[in-house]
Amino acid sequence: MAKNSIWQEELSHLKEIIDKTELTETTKWGIPVYTYNDKNIIGVAGFKSYFGLWFYNGVFLEDKSNKLINANKEKTKSLRQWRFFSEDDIEEELILNYIKEAIEIEEKGLKIEPQRTKMKVPDLLKDALSNDSDLEKALNRLAPYKQKEYCEYISSAKRESTKHSRIEKIVPMIKNGIGLNDKYR
Repeated sequence: MAKNSIWQEELSHLKEIIDKTELTETTKWGIPVYTYNDKNIIGVAGFKSYFGLWFYNGVFLEDKSNKLINANKEKTKSLRQWRFFSEDDIEEELILNYIKEAIEIEEKGLKIEPQRTKMKVPDLLKDALSNDSDLEKALNRLAPYKQKEYCEYISSAKRESTKHSRIEKIVPMIKNGIGLNDKYR
């Protein structure tokens, strides 16, 4: 909260409301996150044009007052945001009702399981794997997310020449057990 001084008072007000519940405050990803039985229930943060709450299993909330939005419909399945644009938008009783319902949802164990997408191995990579058993073994030793990164790296190239140059680049990395984006982690 200290990083964004724009909404200091408003965020403190939300925190005071949340402190009236049985949730436990922790810090995750550099922001306050409130948990119940070690499960994430809500987060609080301020942004340039708004501050807000997000409910980690907000998809299950009734939202009778139509306060919640899905900020990214293509990717976000469960998370819902409640955006505030001024301190006047804060309705304590309503917020406490939403939090109570979120706790009940956690007690019921409702959650959306992440959907695993089947990895499509590009033909060019398939050919390289079929011609080099050591490469195939090395790729299979990598974590699934690293395998997927390599497949997407090849598939995302538009030109065939780029795909070939990318294969040449990644073969030694795969054989050495290095993920495509390891240097950034």
